[in-house]
Amino acid sequence: MSGAGYDVIVIGAGSIGIPTALAAARAGLATLVLDERASPGQGANKAAIGGVRATHSDGAKIRLCRRSLEVFSGWQDDHGDDIEWSTGGYAFVAYREQEEAAFRRLLDVQHGYGLDIDWLDAPALLARVPDLAKDGLRGGTLSPGDGHCSTLLASHAMYRAAQRAGATFHFGEHVTEVLVAKGAVRGVRTDRAAYHAPRVVNAAGAGAARVAALVGETVAVRADMHEAGITEPVGPFLAPMVVDVRPGPGSANAYFYQARSGQVIFCLTPSPPLWGEGTEATSAFLPMVARRLLAVMPRLANARVRRTWRGLYPMTPDGSPLIGWSDTAEGYLYAVGMCGQGFMLGPGVGELLARMLTGDETVQDHETLASFSPRRSFEGQEVLR
Repeated sequence: MSGAGYDVIVIGAGSIGIPTALAAARAGLATLVLDERASPGQGANKAAIGGVRATHSDGAKIRLCRRSLEVFSGWQDDHGDDIEWSTGGYAFVAYREQEEAAFRRLLDVQHGYGLDIDWLDAPALLARVPDLAKDGLRGGTLSPGDGHCSTLLASHAMYRAAQRAGATFHFGEHVTEVLVAKGAVRGVRTDRAAYHAPRVVNAAGAGAARVAALVGETVAVRADMHEAGITEPVGPFLAPMVVDVRPGPGSANAYFYQARSGQVIFCLTPSPPLWGEGTEATSAFLPMVARRLLAVMPRLANARVRRTWRGLYPMTPDGSPLIGWSDTAEGYLYAVGMCGQGFMLGPGVGELLARMLTGDETVQDHETLASFSPRRSFEGQEVLR
């Protein structure tokens, strides 16, 4: 076969592919990353709003995101790059009895994994987030160790670190074939060249199903279109990401935070889901999200919106990722279906994949992989998706 040889080829240079390349290269693997776009982080990663939390209801996500928090929060000290990290926390607010009951129930699980999170009644929560709407506020959970950063700065910092560690990136190359012989991966072919490797990682985000089809398999991943927006910068007034999980017309939840540079960044989850791969912003989003934000924080009424955009959430039926080896093509590894949480999962997932590629998984890794198995039954939903 023509083309260079590598230990592993990663398809996709986004929220999962970049940290995977970094971890694999640091583990001593000759690593090639292929992406059809012109530069790193130009898919769903570019549309992510930058929140990072270990505050989940699923133990596997908690483990991976705790590691991601360590990586992001320590990045500037460890590597010198300012990624605009802020340890502002997450506040899940409750204005109805059912949200309060759900958040309180989850505390037992979250405390069981060692998370620093507690229920605060309304006065205590208002002392921490004074601009919340007071009428009907029952309280909320606050996890002060969670945070947020710039997705673009973080992704490019990790990309440069991966290059320094020895990873090779090829952009503008469309993968047309995964080469398989005698049931085992042998490499990939793009519209430009062929490359040899005994292991291939599908980290293609919204393109995961197409890349899975190249080995004759299907994966339960499809894209859900989400919109977000950003205001002009204002003086600091808000520390945590605020999450309101009450359903509303056209939406399942809404969430927002103030970046370290002053802008308020906001998003909502459409309900019912908007399946498709369109990335054009719509006129319907801003009026819908504005009503939701003002119901939680009236102070935002005077915020001036700078722009809105739309990105893709590669969704699975139960809201949790698919990570595991192929049943039919030896050496083909899935890391797909991050359900809009790829950025916060990325560093933890990347290191997990590197351990899988080198055969150095831990007991906890096996527990995590059992939860994220592509062969699971997809029963139930992860509560804090």
